Amino acid sequence: MLFSIITINLNNAEGLKKTIESVISQDHKDLELIVIDGNSSDDSVSVIESYKDKIDYTISEPDSGIYDAQNKGVLEATGKYLLFLNSGDVLNESKTLSSVAALLTDASFYYGNLIMVKDGKKENHIAPSKIDLDFMLNSTFWHPCVFIKADLFKKFGLYRTDFKIAGDYEFFIRCLLKPDVSSEHINRFISVFDGNGISNNPKLAELLTEEREKAWHLNLSEPIFESLKKHNVFSRSKYSKIISTIQKFRRK
Repeated sequence: MLFSIITINLNNAEGLKKTIESVISQDHKDLELIVIDGNSSDDSVSVIESYKDKIDYTISEPDSGIYDAQNKGVLEATGKYLLFLNSGDVLNESKTLSSVAALLTDASFYYGNLIMVKDGKKENHIAPSKIDLDFMLNSTFWHPCVFIKADLFKKFGLYRTDFKIAGDYEFFIRCLLKPDVSSEHINRFISVFDGNGISNNPKLAELLTEEREKAWHLNLSEPIFESLKKHNVFSRSKYSKIISTIQKFRRK
C-alpha cells in the first residue's frame, strides 16, 4: 500500500462527506482511507455508514483531542506514506495522488502547496523549495499537504498528546533534527484547506507560542535552547501569520 489517507472528524458531517468524496474520486487506487471519529453527535456516523464500502478502517469513540485521534489512525495505517486530510479539507483534483506517486523516491517527507478557501475567496500558498531553521522557526508544513513516511512514527514515536494545537509541529521538529531525515518539495497544489474554521483568538495565539517554544525545548539540548531563547529567536517568530494561514481551530 502506497498511501494511507487519515481523516479525523468531530461533528462535521458535511465536511466529512466532502473529504471522503475527494479521496474516493482519485484515479490512483493504491491507497486506503481511515476515518477516526470522536464520537460525533451530528450525522457524521451516518455519513461514515453510507461510505462503509469505501472506508478501509473507521472507529467512532471519544478521544482526548486531535493528536490522540491522529495516533489512532497512524496505528491502523498500512501505507508507506501517510497524509492527514481532516474533515472539510479536500484533495485538489482527481489526479493529485497519481501525480505525487510519480515523483516519490524515498524521502522522509514530501510537502506540497496549499489552496486556502475562506469566505468564498481562494488564496494560493507556495511552500519553499528547501526547509531550513528559519522556515521552521517562523512557519511549518501545512499538514494537509505533507506525505509522511510511516516508519518515522516507528522510529521517533507518535504525536505527543500533551500538545493541543502544535503537536504536528513538534513531530516535524523531532524528526527534522535527526541527520537521516530528508524532505522534498513537490511543486504542486495538493489540498484545498477549509479556512473558515480559523480562529484568531488571542488565547489561541498565546497557546501556539507556548507550544512551539515547548517543541524546541523538548528536542534541543538545554544550552542550545537557552542560547536561542536568549537571542529572542522564539519571540521573533511570526505566530500571528502562522495562525492566519495554517491553523484551524479543530477541537477545543
